[in-house]
Amino acid sequence: MKNKSLVSINDFTKDEYLKILELAADFEKKPTQNILKDHVIATLFFEPSTRTRLSFETAVSRLSGKIVGFSDSSSTSTSKGETLRDSIRIVSNYSDLIVMRHPLEGSARLASEVASVPIVNAGDGANQHPTQTLLDMYSIWKTQGTLDNLNLFLVGDLKYGRTVHSLLMAMSKFNTTFYFIAPDELRMPDEYKLYLDTKGLKYIECKDFNEYIKEADIIYMTRVQQERFTDPIEYERVKNVYILQRSMLEGTRKNMKVLHPLPRVNEIARDVDESPQAYYFQQALNGVYTRQAIITYMLGIK
Repeated sequence: MKNKSLVSINDFTKDEYLKILELAADFEKKPTQNILKDHVIATLFFEPSTRTRLSFETAVSRLSGKIVGFSDSSSTSTSKGETLRDSIRIVSNYSDLIVMRHPLEGSARLASEVASVPIVNAGDGANQHPTQTLLDMYSIWKTQGTLDNLNLFLVGDLKYGRTVHSLLMAMSKFNTTFYFIAPDELRMPDEYKLYLDTKGLKYIECKDFNEYIKEADIIYMTRVQQERFTDPIEYERVKNVYILQRSMLEGTRKNMKVLHPLPRVNEIARDVDESPQAYYFQQALNGVYTRQAIITYMLGIK
């Protein structure tokens, strides 16, 4: 595995997903170890991030690794006109692995082609977010006891949401039934539905959240991302289209959990936070263990 990059969730096999989840469970039992003391991890965030960046840096710090990088590209040579290609080549000389977030789709793949060390994609535009997917899968696995034969509801921004795109691709390997809940403007792109068709997997599209909610094992809420819209009027029209209220959870399955990649705006009402079905804050914590698993696996340490 060493020197292999993680750009798309498809860069890992089903067996590798399961290996990462097993390692994450081990790190949850013992998150503080001394196994990265001789390693330098670069975190290059060309786009704002709180949870993902801090989660990665916490993961490295708890394993005694060293962190270099930036959270604001305006303070780097990028602002002077340096290309991404050159930046990655330079940072490769300073680190053992690079974690990168970038607003442009395809940027992580480009970085992986020129880097001399593994690249971990922490999100490239509306394309993919594979480490979020792996922590989501860990959260599903922990709460459901399985990844197989589940009803997965994807709600909100299914057009621009890179987290739902990656999660769909990964969970398609576990005979998942998908429910796509979105307004017309934010429907799941056809390419992902065609992919499910080729796999012979069932999916249901609807606009009425309440129509199928009692069948859900996992409700995966997403934020309508203002930064992805070029038309502010379109954003205003759809930003509040789905708001999950606690009253809507009445009569749902006891095993059902509500996930969210965060940050939320108002798509989950605050009263849901106290529900036993709310799992999104624990989900965020799971990101530390999962990213510890990913980094050590990719470096050949675990």
